[in-house]
Parts: sequence; C-alpha cells; structure tokens
Amino acid sequence: MRRTGFVTLVGRPNVGKSTLLNRMVGTKVSIVSDKVQTTRSPVRAVLTRPDAQVVFVDTPGMHRPRGPLGRRLQEVATGAMSGVDVVCLVLDATASLGPGDRAVAAQTPPGAVLVLNKIDAVSRPTVLQRLQAAAELGCDEYFPVSATTGDGVDALVEGLVARLPEGPAYYPCETVRDTPEAVWVAELVREQLLAVLRDELPHAIATRVTEWEWPRIRCEILVQRASQKGIVIGRGGAVLKAVGTAVRGQLQPGAYLELAVKIDKDWARRPRFGDDGV
Repeated sequence: MRRTGFVTLVGRPNVGKSTLLNRMVGTKVSIVSDKVQTTRSPVRAVLTRPDAQVVFVDTPGMHRPRGPLGRRLQEVATGAMSGVDVVCLVLDATASLGPGDRAVAAQTPPGAVLVLNKIDAVSRPTVLQRLQAAAELGCDEYFPVSATTGDGVDALVEGLVARLPEGPAYYPCETVRDTPEAVWVAELVREQLLAVLRDELPHAIATRVTEWEWPRIRCEILVQRASQKGIVIGRGGAVLKAVGTAVRGQLQPGAYLELAVKIDKDWARRPRFGDDGV
C-alpha cells in the first residue's frame, strides 16, 4: 500500500516554511531568507518512501498586500490551497498568535493541520501556551516542531502521510523538486543577493536565466531604478563576484555563471509574474 498526495504549507512571512520544507525532504529545494517575499511562486518538493510519496508545496508568506507584486503573491498562496489533500498552517512559536495568523487561518480549508515552528527558540511553557492559544483556530491536528534542529519533524511527516489517500506515485522516485533548472539557478542567485546585501537590497528585485548553453549560464538581475543598479553590482563588482562564487558552489562542477544587472521598472506589474522564472 502506498499513500500519495499533495500537502501545501501556508503561513505569514518568516514563519520558516521553506526551512521546514527543506528539512522534511532532506535536501535543499527552496531558497531561505528572513526577508519578506523570499518565496514568490509555489515550490514543489517530493518526498518518496517505499510506503508513500508526498508532494509538498511551499508558498509565499501571506500578508496584507501592497502593490501589484504583493497582490500577485497573495493570489499564489491562496490558490495553492485548493485541490490539495492537506493544508499545513505554519505558525511561529517565538510570536504570539496575532490578527495576521487568524487571517491566514480563516482562509485555510476545513481539516487543516497546524504546525508550530521554531520551538527550539522558546521555553517548553511558551510552546504549551502557543498551542493552547492556537486551539481557537480549529485545526484537526497540532504539531510542535523545529525546522532548524529537526525536533518533531519526523512525527509531522508521519502524521501527514497518514492523512493521504492510497494511490500511484506522481513523480519518479529520484525526483526531489519539479522546478526547472533555469528557474532554480535564478532562485539561487536571488537567495545569495538576499544574503550578501541584507538591508541594502532593493525590495523590488528579481532574477531570471536568459541563456542556458551548458556550461554557460546567463542570469539577469532586474531592478526598478538606476540608483539600485550600483547597489547590486557593488564597488568594483564586489557584490556580483560574491554572489556568483556562492551560487557556482551549488552548481555542477564546470558551470560558468554570468550575472548581468538590468533596469526594468515595470517587472513587478506584469500579470504573468513568475511564469518566466522572474
């Protein structure tokens, strides 16, 4: 008997959904940062075991949208909750239950599973307090976990598998993500920009691979204003060099990554945002 199905992770920004996804699958399939809007399109990751195949869907953090990009990300997150077998509402144990959490919970379908993440960062009494407060959300099951240490993650995975129907596998057993390689490389570039620039990074920035002729890969970094271009390049190209070095370390040996910064003031307004790897 094999249980198979789709599990979507939803929650406010920075509750640790991407880190949790990577932990459950056992490898890096989603970029991670503490910046809002790190995840911009649904990321599907596949966990295959002899008895089950779980297709996890990571989503953008849900918050009150500001501007076209925010509205688009909100639509992506809510759309990923329909047609799946289980929805996991992820909360942050380091923060009290707030209006934003309740707003996300109100959009989840009946039968959702609540995951209280970051329990490694608070005391046991605080974990119990957070779980008691979350009881008002009416979820079916509650799992305290730490995506950082792995505490409680195995129990969560087993609980999710038990909720899936029997069925055939959706992906070959060797598949761990269904993201195209070009999109994945663009995401790695954006992740490293977030890490290198931190607070200096322009909010409205995007990445996309425009050429792929192995081993040469060309990735464009899109900014909205000329003043942002210098920030992304860095003095003497220092930022681009650091980003390129970090990304190449995660690619197959021999990859040649070319980074270019382009001004495109309207990229965030495109209605088909996300379809071309941006």
